[in-house]
Amino acid sequence: MAKGTGRKAGGGLARPVTPSPELAAIVGPNPLPRSEVVSKVWDHIKANNLQNPQNKREIIADDKLRPVFGTDRCTMFEMNKHLSKHLS
Repeated sequence: MAKGTGRKAGGGLARPVTPSPELAAIVGPNPLPRSEVVSKVWDHIKANNLQNPQNKREIIADDKLRPVFGTDRCTMFEMNKHLSKHLS
């Protein structure tokens, strides 16, 4: 076993995760690092103009995001909590 920090490469944000079928409708079915999942979700939000114009921190779910978020609206800070339920 290698000496060092004791940390394994590819952990945390870089470790590939598999999206649920609901999340795969947005990011695709292949395993991706968590950071890439978040990036693709933001691409979807921006491409479909899903940020509340009066409050840019609020995301208005469309038909693809509603099953992932479980609600019609959430804040950008709550988004990662909802996404984590759809990653394994």
